[in-house]
Amino acid sequence: QDIIDLVEYCNGGTNTKWGKQRAASGHPKPFNLKYIGIGNEDQITDVFRERFSMIYKALKKAHPEIKIIGTSGPFFEGTDYVEGWNFADEMKVDMIDEHYYRPPGWFINNQDFYDKYDRQKSKVYLGEYAASLPVENGTNLETSLSEAIYLTSLERNGDVVSMASYAPLLAKEKHTQWSPDLIYFNNTEVKPTVGYYVQQMYGQNVGDEYIPAQAQFSANQENVTKRVAYSITRDQATGKLYIKIVNMLPISVNTSIDLTNLKTAGMKVIKREIAGQPKDNKTQPTQTTIDMSDLNGLILKPYSFTVLVL
Repeated sequence: QDIIDLVEYCNGGTNTKWGKQRAASGHPKPFNLKYIGIGNEDQITDVFRERFSMIYKALKKAHPEIKIIGTSGPFFEGTDYVEGWNFADEMKVDMIDEHYYRPPGWFINNQDFYDKYDRQKSKVYLGEYAASLPVENGTNLETSLSEAIYLTSLERNGDVVSMASYAPLLAKEKHTQWSPDLIYFNNTEVKPTVGYYVQQMYGQNVGDEYIPAQAQFSANQENVTKRVAYSITRDQATGKLYIKIVNMLPISVNTSIDLTNLKTAGMKVIKREIAGQPKDNKTQPTQTTIDMSDLNGLILKPYSFTVLVL
């Protein structure tokens, strides 16, 4: 009953018991709650199945409009991952919450992770993920670019991965419980990491339609092609194109971008770029405006993430 009351508190009209309480607390307008997660990194035991089923059925009966997110344990493999997905299939859960924290190499080498997912099963909410190194505050340009590479694959698999969120988000310096974190702070300063700026570049340059594209490399070795990744999306309302390209190679990459088959908004291109050395932890993005003609011969800096907005 508590979870049903929670939905009423969030979404109910002010003429309902809990909607009235929300208004009395200073927020008369509904919160428009859409999702509820049941469980977090749980072992998929008989007790979990029983309790999840009880809550799931009651919530679906009272509020079928709410999408319910299940759990598949704390890893991307193993018993709880497999059993979590099997249980989700059995219950026809709307979405599954996946978590994994891995070194940069894992994200580089698993760009096809969601290519293999069954499109008919539950959608994925990648609720916790981060690339990290085995040192304190183990985030830098290397880890952030590996996340940027992986995020191109999430955009490509947007029909499977509905949402993704870096975690943890906030940490007070000298009082951390986990590493890495996205934003550090103390009593006087807020200190975004390089990873924060990568997340920002994705969050502020996102379309709602994925545009398939092909890349041709002059060097087809796997250790080259896995370290150059791209994604193109379009905002269908505005017509804007967002081209994201990651170069994790230690050398510049000369590119030629052919947009012959795409309608573009104008002759100018906004170029947002973050670049540096792998161990850099204070690098921030820059923004310039270039001509469309500059896309023929665009140079990607070593260890860089570039967003082009057309």
